[in-house]
Amino acid sequence: MTQAECVFCKIVAGQIPSAKVYEDDACIAFLDIGPLADAHLLLVPRAHYEWITDMPGEQVGVVAGRIPKLARAVLKVSDAEGFNVLQNNGRSSGQAVPHVHFHIIPRREGDGLGYRWNAG
Repeated sequence: MTQAECVFCKIVAGQIPSAKVYEDDACIAFLDIGPLADAHLLLVPRAHYEWITDMPGEQVGVVAGRIPKLARAVLKVSDAEGFNVLQNNGRSSGQAVPHVHFHIIPRREGDGLGYRWNAG
C-alpha cells in the first residue's frame, strides 16, 4: 500500500476526520472507529511505516514514549481497571491497516476480551 492510499496517512493529513485526542510533531492519537472497549485509542506515527521493523529505533522510542501519558488518560476517562497495549505487524498478526499503530485498550475484569494463546 502506498502512503497516498493509507487511511492513517489520510487521517494524519486531515483528509479523513477522526476523534483526535493527542498530537505532536511525531504522532497523533485518536479513538478507534471499531473499538474493543470505550476509549480504545490508536497511537500512530505521522510518518508512514508499514511495520515497526521499518522504523528507526529512535523513532519507535519517541512514539512509544507517549504511551504512558495516553494510557493514564484512557484509564481516567474509562474508569478501567487495566489496559492492553497492542502493536501488530502483518496481516497474519491481525494488522488491518498497514501503517504502524499502537492500540491502547482499556480492560475490566470479565469484559470478555482475551487472547488465543495459553499464557499460563
